[in-house]
Amino acid sequence: MVLYAIMRAEDEKGRQDNMTTGKTCISVVALGAVVLCAASGCVSSNCCSAFAEYDDVTEVKVLELKRTSKSWDGAELPDYPVGRPELVVKRYVFPRGSRLGWHHHPVMNFGIVQQGELTIIGLDGKETTIRAGEPVVEMVGTIHHGENRGDKTVVLDMHYVSQKGTPLAVQHPEIPK
Repeated sequence: MVLYAIMRAEDEKGRQDNMTTGKTCISVVALGAVVLCAASGCVSSNCCSAFAEYDDVTEVKVLELKRTSKSWDGAELPDYPVGRPELVVKRYVFPRGSRLGWHHHPVMNFGIVQQGELTIIGLDGKETTIRAGEPVVEMVGTIHHGENRGDKTVVLDMHYVSQKGTPLAVQHPEIPK
């Protein structure tokens, strides 16, 4: 299967296209949520929200999801690069059964799985599975790949601490899938 990396365009045409193509999808998702809520006996309009537990808070909450100086495999993160940073946020969408090719990141990056379960496998065979709502701090300089072994599409938002002109990932097509 093909992995689709979805990035929102910052130009007006991109916003128009996203809004136009997103209407039907949102309607179908909303209808599905209503049917699911009704079938499960929900009486509240917000009971099926991914963040329903926060719907009744009365003041700003700050929840620390992760604080670390190590990647998920226990390796120490490198020092910050010298010079002006370029921060990049990407959303990756992994259909069921899909996977990325082997690659490594020359820059620090971290993210959160918004939906599904993503398994990350190092070239050494070490692996971890990140589930919806969980943060991940990626490996830097270590070859790995991610794959969706679950039964639903994975949505992953990643944040990169980079510099202009530095690649976010370097592919390794010489390593067979």
